[in-house]
Amino acid sequence: MSVTSGSRQLLVHGLVLVLVGLVWGLVVPGTPHPRLALGAHIQLVSNGMLFIIQATALLALSHSVGLKSVWVMVAAAWLTWTMALSEVANAWWGTLQPLSIAASQAGATGGEPWQELVLKLTHIGAGLGLIIAWSLLVIGFIKQASSTTAKEA
Repeated sequence: MSVTSGSRQLLVHGLVLVLVGLVWGLVVPGTPHPRLALGAHIQLVSNGMLFIIQATALLALSHSVGLKSVWVMVAAAWLTWTMALSEVANAWWGTLQPLSIAASQAGATGGEPWQELVLKLTHIGAGLGLIIAWSLLVIGFIKQASSTTAKEA
């Protein structure tokens, strides 16, 4: 994989996340916990947009983001899928732990222990993955800006 092909993978992940989120929005009212289903819809669409922005920046702007960083970003996309799909499942499960505010608004009563664990682990993994991926993106752009400034001086 090259930086360009990895960036295109991020773009595809983002586009498909948005598409799945839009289609999932049609299902929201028919779930046992529509408030939790709405959260999944928002996660799918907003995270899809994040990956579209990330990929567009990598493809269109000058940067110093390396291949290893792009691998981390692609891994973050996969982790985000697990989190978003666990939220889709949670529209039926009604777990309480990782999404306690939405769960209380949804009238959720809690899921099986394994369901609570799935939600917790996928949210932790995706959250850390996104933070690291965006940190690497910012660092790659800061490095590029500083090297450009040094050349101009």
